[in-house]
Amino acid sequence: MQSNTTAHQVASFLLETEAVKLRPEQPFKWSSGWNSPIYCDNRVTLSFPYIRSYIKQQLADLIKKQFPDAEAIAGVATAGIAQGALVADLLEMPFLYVRPEPKKHGMGNQIEGRLLEGQKVVLVEDLISTGGSSLKAAEAVKAAGAEVVGMAAIFTYGFAVADENFRQAGITLHCLSDYSALIEAAAAHGYIATSAMDTLAEWRKSPETWRL
Repeated sequence: MQSNTTAHQVASFLLETEAVKLRPEQPFKWSSGWNSPIYCDNRVTLSFPYIRSYIKQQLADLIKKQFPDAEAIAGVATAGIAQGALVADLLEMPFLYVRPEPKKHGMGNQIEGRLLEGQKVVLVEDLISTGGSSLKAAEAVKAAGAEVVGMAAIFTYGFAVADENFRQAGITLHCLSDYSALIEAAAAHGYIATSAMDTLAEWRKSPETWRL
């Protein structure tokens, strides 16, 4: 993760724009079936020029620092496409994006854009939960003959299962902010009551069984 200053600033922006919503007492239902006190859609930040520019710059700085040999940026569809394109433009690098699966028509592409054999690619995501869809995109890039040097994302829930999935895949992940920074920012700015922090911490420990 980036510095504490960046992590807390990004978390504050996610809360300010309502890209993140916190409802400990009225949980959301994820597509996985998990009950969750948090819902995150970082695409909302794209509607705020100053915040969009801040996140773009921070992602670009992260990539330059952590993946200095990167030669191309790949956005993970769909939410990572816009973020990836913004970062690639700032870094003056080639851009492409990766679909969840090949198209059912036309050329049947899963990767859109020009990907070269052996090209060193950094994938850009907006959100990391378990890492499953992100790592599938990374496998598609590898299967096409390129090298995945790492992944950069705006936010991670910090689940242990995600850490293990990335470790097994041999892919380095760096994120601008995480769940701990978000909860701290939410409490500091009055988005949640201090009494709710224990509930939010318990969810992250075992999201698959929380409030079953």
